[in-house]
Amino acid sequence: MKIAILHGPNLDRLGQRQPEVYGSATLKDLEKLIRAEAKRLGFTVVFFQSAHEGALVDKIHELTDRGIEAFIVNFGAYSHTSIALRDALASADLPAVEVHISDIKQREKFRHHSMTAGACIAMISGKGFPGYIEALRILSRL
Repeated sequence: MKIAILHGPNLDRLGQRQPEVYGSATLKDLEKLIRAEAKRLGFTVVFFQSAHEGALVDKIHELTDRGIEAFIVNFGAYSHTSIALRDALASADLPAVEVHISDIKQREKFRHHSMTAGACIAMISGKGFPGYIEALRILSRL
C-alpha cells in the first residue's frame, strides 16, 4: 500500500514549538518513526508538509491522481477550519486517518471540533507520535 502523510502549518516547527504540548522531537524524527513502521508493514510512504491550505489541497489531488492508496493527515489548525481540505479528502475517495499529537478535546474550545475528520475513517488524538503508528495499523487492517 502506498500511503501519503500530509502535515499542515507549524508541524515543521515540532521540537521548537510548545515542547510542553508537542514534545521535543522534530518532524524528521517523526518521519523516521513512521518509515520504520511502514517498512515493517510493507507500506511505501511519502511525506508532504505545507503551511498553505491550497498547497495541501493540490497535493491531495496530485497524489490521488498518481495512485496513492491512503492518507494519514495532520492538518494542524486547518483541521478546525478547512472545508476545502475536507472536500479534497472526500473527493479523493480513499481511506484517510486524521492524527493529532495533542488531545484536541483538552485544548482550547475552538480546537474541540475537527472539520476534516468527517472525511476520514478514524481520528486519533492525544497519543503523541505513537498515534501515527496506530494510524498505520488501522490502514493495515483494510
